[in-house]
Amino acid sequence: MARRSDRPRILVLYSMSRAPMRGAIADHLYAIRRYAAADCVYVNTLVRNLPTWLVRSDFDLIVFHTTLLSMRWGRDRFPDLIERLRPLASNRATRIALPQDEFINTDLLCDFVNALDVRYVFSVAPESTWGQIYAGIDRERVRLHKVLTGYVDARRIERIRHLASAISSRPIDVGYRAYGIRHALGRHGYLKIEIAERARPLLAERGLSADISTRFEDTLYGDDWTRFLLRSRYTLGVEGGASLFDPDGSIHAKVREYMSAHPTASFEAVEAACFPGRDGTFDLMAISPRHLEACATRTVQILVEGEYSGVLQPDVHYIPVCKDLSNLEEVLCELGDEERRSRIAERAYADVVSSGRYSYETFVERLLACAHPATRDPALSPGALRLGPVRSAWLSLAERLSWTRPLLRGVVATTLYAMERRFPRLAVLRRRLRRTT
Repeated sequence: MARRSDRPRILVLYSMSRAPMRGAIADHLYAIRRYAAADCVYVNTLVRNLPTWLVRSDFDLIVFHTTLLSMRWGRDRFPDLIERLRPLASNRATRIALPQDEFINTDLLCDFVNALDVRYVFSVAPESTWGQIYAGIDRERVRLHKVLTGYVDARRIERIRHLASAISSRPIDVGYRAYGIRHALGRHGYLKIEIAERARPLLAERGLSADISTRFEDTLYGDDWTRFLLRSRYTLGVEGGASLFDPDGSIHAKVREYMSAHPTASFEAVEAACFPGRDGTFDLMAISPRHLEACATRTVQILVEGEYSGVLQPDVHYIPVCKDLSNLEEVLCELGDEERRSRIAERAYADVVSSGRYSYETFVERLLACAHPATRDPALSPGALRLGPVRSAWLSLAERLSWTRPLLRGVVATTLYAMERRFPRLAVLRRRLRRTT
């Protein structure tokens, strides 16, 4: 049976239990469907298994999304996920992985790449760290490419413009959100909390309005987060990443156990008890989606100096703060310079957003280059099925409604139970059918 179109066929596997998901995650996940001239099928592995016909279908590209690979935070469950997906290793499609958080449980990440015969890994980590992170894979067989943790989405920019039209002022001088005990990421991770704790009293002393929180319950999602940035003149920030390498998750486990027994322990105490002498031996730093969101909302960033994946430059796109925060007070004293704030905001918007250099279109183009038919083995697997437009549309609809599956399952189970109580012969018939299937 011949293909009905020459459009690439792409299977995207992800894992998501939250509905709705964060805007930055949604933009990253659905970028392929939005910007690729391709027939895309999305499957949430948390709510359904892969049917046999789908495993054997004729795809050009199989994408293992960040959300799926992040399941390795649960070390006990991730090997089961590998086994569930292992049949895809025999599919003729090119397989690519989009991992993040490449500082933890990287042994499981390498196991996944090997078991699923992944040929391309799009890494957000600096190339200098690849030797440590991917020591367990064959670098001759698997190609590594550098990408960002997120990009600028055209639809998101339009949404920001719409929300900005209803906000006439920026009453918050400095707004910031961060949460969690970051000790297991090394001092760099803890810096995301420390900068908030150091800035809050300094801003109060100067009579500046601040909306800064490190509590989980103050986390903002979706449009609420966007409105928060649009109402803030400045925001704080640190590069994403970690200064501590934890390839088997043992450090994370130690920190969690120690903090449960000593919830008010300082970073120095946690370091001495859980990873003495190991912090700073790993340098995984990268720009994060929230940095791009700040550029898109024209919110000027006060950032701990760093590389920011080569995207942001100090005193051009953001106001730099020393890594030891020694000049934080000096920086906060200069926030009244509105001309400087406007200049940095507009330059960041022009270079990062308007330029198009960091758009999801360019990101998707790089992914599709791996799926070009000329680069793949033309031999089909025996009995391979074709993913026709009707089946593709049906599965796409099923994926969009996947959040209803637990609810429907409960309704059906309750209904069947009630029917079987009224008509006992139905229960007998159900048991017979189960034995014969």
